[in-house]
Amino acid sequence: MPLSLILACLWVLAAAAVAMLPMRMQYAPGLTLLVLAFPLAVFVGREVGWAWVAAVLFAVVSMYRRPLFALARHLRRRITGET
Repeated sequence: MPLSLILACLWVLAAAAVAMLPMRMQYAPGLTLLVLAFPLAVFVGREVGWAWVAAVLFAVVSMYRRPLFALARHLRRRITGET
Protein backbone atom coordinates (compact mmCIF):
# COMPACT_ATOMS: atom_id res chain seq x y z
CA MET A 1 0.00 0.00 0.00
CA PRO A 2 1.39 3.43 -0.87
CA LEU A 3 2.59 5.69 1.92
CA SER A 4 0.01 8.35 1.06
CA LEU A 5 -2.91 5.97 1.58
CA ILE A 6 -1.43 4.73 4.86
CA LEU A 7 -1.17 8.35 6.03
CA ALA A 8 -4.75 9.00 4.88
CA CYS A 9 -5.96 6.01 6.93
CA LEU A 10 -4.03 7.26 9.95
CA TRP A 11 -5.59 10.70 9.43
CA VAL A 12 -9.07 9.13 9.56
CA LEU A 13 -8.21 7.25 12.76
CA ALA A 14 -6.79 10.42 14.33
CA ALA A 15 -9.90 12.39 13.36
CA ALA A 16 -12.12 9.72 14.89
CA ALA A 17 -10.05 9.81 18.09
CA VAL A 18 -10.30 13.62 18.25
CA ALA A 19 -14.08 13.37 17.79
CA MET A 20 -14.27 11.32 20.99
CA LEU A 21 -12.64 14.06 23.04
CA PRO A 22 -14.72 16.57 24.98
CA MET A 23 -15.63 19.57 22.84
CA ARG A 24 -13.30 21.99 24.62
CA MET A 25 -10.33 19.71 23.85
CA GLN A 26 -11.17 19.21 20.15
CA TYR A 27 -10.25 22.63 18.77
CA ALA A 28 -6.44 22.46 18.48
CA PRO A 29 -6.11 18.87 17.23
CA GLY A 30 -9.18 19.24 15.01
CA LEU A 31 -7.84 22.39 13.38
CA THR A 32 -4.46 20.74 12.92
CA LEU A 33 -6.06 17.77 11.20
CA LEU A 34 -8.15 20.04 9.00
CA VAL A 35 -5.07 22.00 7.90
CA LEU A 36 -3.14 18.78 7.22
CA ALA A 37 -5.98 17.32 5.16
CA PHE A 38 -5.30 19.39 2.06
CA PRO A 39 -1.56 18.66 1.71
CA LEU A 40 -2.43 15.03 2.36
CA ALA A 41 -4.98 15.12 -0.47
CA VAL A 42 -2.34 16.54 -2.81
CA PHE A 43 0.12 13.84 -1.71
CA VAL A 44 -2.48 11.15 -2.37
CA GLY A 45 -3.21 12.66 -5.77
CA ARG A 46 0.43 12.75 -6.79
CA GLU A 47 1.17 9.24 -5.58
CA VAL A 48 -1.87 7.14 -6.52
CA GLY A 49 -3.91 9.33 -8.84
CA TRP A 50 -6.36 12.17 -8.64
CA ALA A 51 -9.39 9.88 -8.49
CA TRP A 52 -8.39 8.99 -4.93
CA VAL A 53 -8.43 12.66 -4.00
CA ALA A 54 -12.22 12.55 -4.26
CA ALA A 55 -12.30 9.84 -1.59
CA VAL A 56 -9.99 11.85 0.68
CA LEU A 57 -11.96 15.06 0.23
CA PHE A 58 -15.22 13.17 0.80
CA ALA A 59 -13.83 11.92 4.13
CA VAL A 60 -12.71 15.43 5.11
CA VAL A 61 -16.04 17.04 4.25
CA SER A 62 -17.92 14.20 5.93
CA MET A 63 -16.03 14.60 9.20
CA TYR A 64 -15.85 18.40 9.16
CA ARG A 65 -19.17 19.32 7.59
CA ARG A 66 -20.48 21.45 10.47
CA PRO A 67 -17.26 23.44 10.99
CA LEU A 68 -16.94 23.93 7.23
CA PHE A 69 -20.57 25.13 6.97
CA ALA A 70 -19.95 27.53 9.87
CA LEU A 71 -16.78 28.80 8.19
CA ALA A 72 -18.61 29.29 4.88
CA ARG A 73 -21.43 31.16 6.66
CA HIS A 74 -18.90 33.36 8.46
CA LEU A 75 -17.00 34.15 5.26
CA ARG A 76 -20.23 34.88 3.37
CA ARG A 77 -21.28 37.34 6.07
CA ARG A 78 -17.90 39.06 5.98
CA ILE A 79 -17.92 39.35 2.20
CA THR A 80 -21.49 40.57 1.85
CA GLY A 81 -21.39 42.77 4.96
CA GLU A 82 -24.42 41.14 6.60
CA THR A 83 -24.73 41.12 10.37
